[in-house]
Order: sequence, then structure tokens, then C-alpha cells
Amino acid sequence: MKFLLLSYTPAAAWDAETADAPSQEALDAFAAYQKFEAELRESGEFVLSEGLGHPAVSTTVRKTPDGVVATDGPFAELKEVLASFAIIDVSSLERARDIVARMVDVLGEPAEIRPIMGDDFAG
Repeated sequence: MKFLLLSYTPAAAWDAETADAPSQEALDAFAAYQKFEAELRESGEFVLSEGLGHPAVSTTVRKTPDGVVATDGPFAELKEVLASFAIIDVSSLERARDIVARMVDVLGEPAEIRPIMGDDFAG
């Protein structure tokens, strides 16, 4: 079973002007995550992980009565923003929960687990 893991961070802690210069705390958390990711690679459960750009450089696309419109920047003020994602391929939701619990413990930020709908969903 594949799961998408969405990692969130407080918006106030992620300053757009310093997004390219991470704090020591962020570097330490990333180093701890890299060790954890290595374990998942070894077990064969790791698929993909990527950090995301700052919300200030995002683009929101939505359908309006006047047509499809693209707007620069985030579409709402948020207390937490999506900071990264990972995809894992594990035997069960329980295993995904165990993995995410360890990630949240290491990083201190909330995460969301979403099943990835495979070919069987479309059939």
C-alpha cells in the first residue's frame, strides 16, 4: 500500500525572506530526518520525499465564473503550511502510522497520511 505523507510547519516559523537560509534548528531536524529516511530506504519502504518551496512563491489556480484564473502566492493566510511530502510503500496503514509517529517525534511538526489511490481505484 502506498501512502502520501504530508508534513506541515508553522507559517510564522517560515519567513519567505530567509527561506533559502535555513536555521540551525531546521538543519538539525533535516539531518535527523535523513537518518530516518535511510532506514526506510534499507527496508524498501521509501519511494520519494521532497521539500516544497515557500508558499509566497506558489501559484494558485482555480475556476471562477469568469474562467480559470492563476494567482501568485498562497490563497489564504494559514497558521500551518505544507512544507514537504514523502511517499512510502508499506504493508498497512498501521505501519504508515508507526513511521509517521517517528517522523513527528523527530521533527516536532504535524503530518498527514493519505492513501494513494492505485489502479484498482479507477477500475
